Amino acid sequence: MAEQSNNSQELPERPKEEQEGEKGPSKSALKKAAKEKEKAEKAAKRQAEEAAKKAADDANDVSKEDYGDLPMLGSQPYVPHADSAKRISLTELAQQNEDVSGKEVTFRAIVENARNQAAKLSFVVFRQGISTIQGVVAASDKLSRQMVKFAGSIPSESVVLVHALVEKPKEAVKSTTIQHLEVHVKQLFVIAKAEPQLPMQVEDAERPLPGEGEEQVENEGRPIVTLNTRLNNRVIDLRGKHNHAIFTIKDGVTLLFQEYLRSKGFIGANTPRLLGAPSEGGASVFEVSYFATKAFLAQSPQLYKQMLIAARFEKVMEVGPIFRAENSNTARHLTEFTGLDLEMAFEEDYHEVVTLLEELMLFIFNGLRTRYKLETDLVRSIYHVEDFALPAAGSVPRLTFAEGIQMLRDDGVEIGDFDDLSTPDEKRLGALVLKKYGSDFYVLDQYPLAIRPFYTMPSAETQAKYDASKPNDGYSNSYDFFMRGQEIMSGAQRIHDAGFLEKRMKEHVTPVDPKSEGLRDYVNAFRYGCPPHAGGGIGLERIVMLWLGLPNVRLASLFPRDPGRLAP
Repeated sequence: MAEQSNNSQELPERPKEEQEGEKGPSKSALKKAAKEKEKAEKAAKRQAEEAAKKAADDANDVSKEDYGDLPMLGSQPYVPHADSAKRISLTELAQQNEDVSGKEVTFRAIVENARNQAAKLSFVVFRQGISTIQGVVAASDKLSRQMVKFAGSIPSESVVLVHALVEKPKEAVKSTTIQHLEVHVKQLFVIAKAEPQLPMQVEDAERPLPGEGEEQVENEGRPIVTLNTRLNNRVIDLRGKHNHAIFTIKDGVTLLFQEYLRSKGFIGANTPRLLGAPSEGGASVFEVSYFATKAFLAQSPQLYKQMLIAARFEKVMEVGPIFRAENSNTARHLTEFTGLDLEMAFEEDYHEVVTLLEELMLFIFNGLRTRYKLETDLVRSIYHVEDFALPAAGSVPRLTFAEGIQMLRDDGVEIGDFDDLSTPDEKRLGALVLKKYGSDFYVLDQYPLAIRPFYTMPSAETQAKYDASKPNDGYSNSYDFFMRGQEIMSGAQRIHDAGFLEKRMKEHVTPVDPKSEGLRDYVNAFRYGCPPHAGGGIGLERIVMLWLGLPNVRLASLFPRDPGRLAP
């Protein structure tokens, strides 16, 4: 018993607070609860006061019907608005000749940026396409401070409906494309609100990217947005004004291409992109599933263009996608691009076609200079490049391949007579041509036969010196066109005689079987009488890239495809 008594005396004593807790909450706990209650009461009172003030302000808001978020379009029955006929584009507004001061306008636009300058003043930059204009929201007896605050807090990239008066600013607005006018907002409604946090800012995407081999440098402390980031967020990237200009120009090249050729009697064609067998040899084709068998994506419309010539369509053109399964991860290659193709029968010599192609390209270049000057200047203000040097009509530098090789040798380049030109060689030759002829555009004619496709016509001199043991020696009636030292078009006179075509197919550097599934119908097309013909295929994205001085061809493709990119 004594041992048990000693053990009980060694037990630790419970804390005093814990002992008191048995009778009720401690004093400190009660004090804490009282403070929290008081804090909650103050917060509730403050919220009630703010709500009452807001209700009072809303009741006294003279502009409460003139701003706010509109219901989602389509969620309510459509009722035409009285101002529907008055809506105007910013481009139309800027181009009006008469004094438009005080004119009422209504337009839909994007908020490029918005800021509250003061309690009674906000500025909003509105954008449509590449046009921007400054909007002023100023408090008055007819426009409330609440509306001013609302305007300055609209997230960038939100879609809005604006009712305003046009005025002339005291000084030119240098931050917008429309500098001689501004709009004083009277009503402002949000049609579609953008999230406040975007994956990237449009203004960050409007800064230049480095060229191939160059390092990205920070621009005035702004974030560095890489090409990969831009392409991963392409929808936001494409909102940049320069991108709208790029793709307006790209559409313009297509328009000018078709306009000129239609004036020369060409007819538009649409040839297949799904083939039952590879048609031009080589491994650079994409294979796809096709029901119970397989198919291949066309590398070009070349064979079909020629078959149309045999079918008595003497002048054909086509604009369509081209697929190349080449693992080329360079700044100038895509696995899917847009081809501007043409083929035509000629009378006596293939240079008739070369001349037409030269005239076509000059028509496109001069059209871009005049019709698309605004867009060209906008993009070149970001990617600073020399103006494209053009020769006079009829004076396009046209060199033979041998002459081009000699120019390179004279400049210290070691290169063989029949070696294909590397990209550095092409760029170097382009610089030499510019220096000698004052032109960024030139033609290289009479390429070596061995580096051209099997359907290329050997030159007359080559045929005269034919050696069966060396069937691919010599030159051909083929040509490439260049811009700023880079190839934009490859073309040639095609073989139009079935027997000679079969012979060349068998003895080509990479022989193909004229009786194979993918080529049999093509060869047969020439057995029934086909006129001599020539043509070419132009890379649309290459023209846009080189005209504007873009550092990467992907910038000239809306949603580019390359060996590592299939999305978005």
